[in-house]
Amino acid sequence: MAMARILKEYLDYVEIERGRSVATREAYAQYLNRFFDVAKIGSVADVTEASIRDFRLYLARQDLKKSSQAQYVIAIRSFLKYLARQGHESVPPDRVDVPKMQERQVEILDHAELMRLLAAPDAQTLKGARDKAILELFFSTGMRLSELCGLDRFIDMAKEEFTVRGKGDKVRLVFVSKAARECLADYMAKRADADEALFVSVVRGKAIGRITPRAVERLITAYGKKAGIMGKKLTPHTLRHCFATDLLENGADLRSVQEMLGHSNISTTQIYTHVTNRGLKDAFKTFHDRRRRE
Repeated sequence: MAMARILKEYLDYVEIERGRSVATREAYAQYLNRFFDVAKIGSVADVTEASIRDFRLYLARQDLKKSSQAQYVIAIRSFLKYLARQGHESVPPDRVDVPKMQERQVEILDHAELMRLLAAPDAQTLKGARDKAILELFFSTGMRLSELCGLDRFIDMAKEEFTVRGKGDKVRLVFVSKAARECLADYMAKRADADEALFVSVVRGKAIGRITPRAVERLITAYGKKAGIMGKKLTPHTLRHCFATDLLENGADLRSVQEMLGHSNISTTQIYTHVTNRGLKDAFKTFHDRRRRE
């Protein structure tokens, strides 16, 4: 059976049986097609431990990040599991190890930096009111960039909550703070267009369609500079980090934060605990070198 046909059947399986998004399907197709091309895979018999090892060596020499290399390996392992499920003789998936990743580092803002960032836009203009609403909504909900850009304007803010569709097409509930609701109301009061998008691009004071993710990234970088935040890479995800750490620092439990962030695995949420564990600092102050202080 031609590999093109097997690949299509696998991708259909990923989307239909596994319930993955179209974006995930496309990513897996990209990873596997590159593997087939580089390793000269023309049939299932060509998928060997040696061909996989040589491909991984090729990836390592392309100056790819470990996380990017891992995505290729995960796609290959998933494909091997499918082959086994369909009765094809190939490499057992457990013979392919995913690269060990360095511990993820979380970049967050301290409270003063966050407050300066949120206050940076001039809300007197439509663009400024939009930008202030974007920043406040990011911090209030912990939404991902794609989730925020995909919002439509018909949200009932009186309920102080709404649902978003996130990774893997999963729906979750997010909550809107008073500050965010007020900024959204001010922004919408300045809108004179009928575009269905909640956040629109603004040119010379007029809305010209749904805002792009790249435009949001640029405005956050610009307001970071305006707020005098130096030495930190400021992105939409930084505000998602701030949302999570703020909750944990103020006593929220890890499981609740996991639900609000939309993480499938709590281990993903646990990256925030090392920057929010006040108990460690209190224990150090209380117990370290007590005899010299007494």
